[in-house]
Amino acid sequence: MKFAICSHASMERIAREELSAILLATPGWARVGLTMPDERMRERAADTLAATIIKKLERVHPRDVNQLRLPL
Repeated sequence: MKFAICSHASMERIAREELSAILLATPGWARVGLTMPDERMRERAADTLAATIIKKLERVHPRDVNQLRLPL
């Protein structure tokens, strides 16, 4: 199963396993912070989770030399 990441320019899909690994790489307090009754804490936790996901997705992937470059 894959999830669409429409707003991320360099990646259209991400595997469930990769997304799970990214979420587990976030600080524990941020994962727990999403369940807190304090709205500010939930917002900080959500921002941290989002920043971690974006950071991991923006990493540079080596270009596949076997991939054909076709004009659009």
